[in-house]
Amino acid sequence: MINFEEELKKFHPSLEVEDVEDAVYNQDLTDLADVLVSLVKESKEEEKE
Repeated sequence: MINFEEELKKFHPSLEVEDVEDAVYNQDLTDLADVLVSLVKESKEEEKE
């Protein structure tokens, strides 16, 4: 039978997962809100011209 307490003591998170997490958090990702803000700014600048 599996002793879950012993198995949990052996568990170590994968370094790959931590590396991926850092890469995702440190990346400047553009989402839909950023795109919309950019479009509004461009539209306002064109109106001024």
